[in-house]
Amino acid sequence: MRIGIGVGDIAGRGSSPESQIAQIRALAEQGVRQVWLAQIFGADALTMIAVAGAQTPGIEFGTAVVPTYPRHPTALAAQAMTVQALTGSRLTLGVGPSHREVVEDMFGLDYTRPARHMREYLTVLGGLLRGDRVDVTGETLRVNARLTVPGSSPPSVLVAALGPVMLRLAGRLADGTVTWMTGPETLAGHTVPVLVQAAAEAGRPAPRVVAGLPICLTADPAAARERAARQFAMYGQLPNYRAMLDREGADGPADLAVVGDEAALVAGLDRLAAAGVTEFLAVPFGTREQIAETIGFLAARSGGRAGGQSDEPPGG
Repeated sequence: MRIGIGVGDIAGRGSSPESQIAQIRALAEQGVRQVWLAQIFGADALTMIAVAGAQTPGIEFGTAVVPTYPRHPTALAAQAMTVQALTGSRLTLGVGPSHREVVEDMFGLDYTRPARHMREYLTVLGGLLRGDRVDVTGETLRVNARLTVPGSSPPSVLVAALGPVMLRLAGRLADGTVTWMTGPETLAGHTVPVLVQAAAEAGRPAPRVVAGLPICLTADPAAARERAARQFAMYGQLPNYRAMLDREGADGPADLAVVGDEAALVAGLDRLAAAGVTEFLAVPFGTREQIAETIGFLAARSGGRAGGQSDEPPGG
């Protein structure tokens, strides 16, 4: 199981673009091989990846995730292809429909048929990324276009999928899924089987399963879980995540956080790997010292160097 680290807004703490680029450079210096950036209500993730990619040639990037509703697939495809050309094909493009509360209440868009939207969106996006001429007339999209970006190659596309309908779409029309606040039992008994079966039925390769969870190396797990309960409280309130927490039998996000000493963290990672997770999206949290120590642990586990932390821990 590969290990990547979430930077900036994905950790629940807004930070400036300059700070996030500095965090990525620090992670690369430690030998971390993959970082993930969210597209929430702050800086544009793909723009930062284009800039960071020029400064950190040895690291891979992913978005977790870019909401689809506010971006027409031709615009997102052009941006992703440009990032691929500028970074030497180091992008994983994670996309997702977001949540009704965001799409309708904040963006003022219609969220009545998210599965239909995602099926048509992935059809258009996938074709454009492959360089095909796309001619689609659907219920949510009508596109007749082709894009050409010299030096680009199609990025791997992952879908933020939680329920069975979205998981089947991810298996049939994308390269896998990226989850957040989904526990190991749910991953093993629900997420992975549905996704793998859909990919097999579509004749696609074995899908990527990227699982994102908070993580903290600490001698005081109880205090870390209390912090996680405060920092990640909003994810226990959004219906889509709440459904996954309920499926896991978790009271809230703190129950899914991977916390404790090194042995406890290793055991937590092993549980995820046994569940069928191919990549762990680690979101370090805690005090500045704990974040730095957690990143050192993860860097060592992913083949990087455990030492050499910067003054400002990445993700802090």
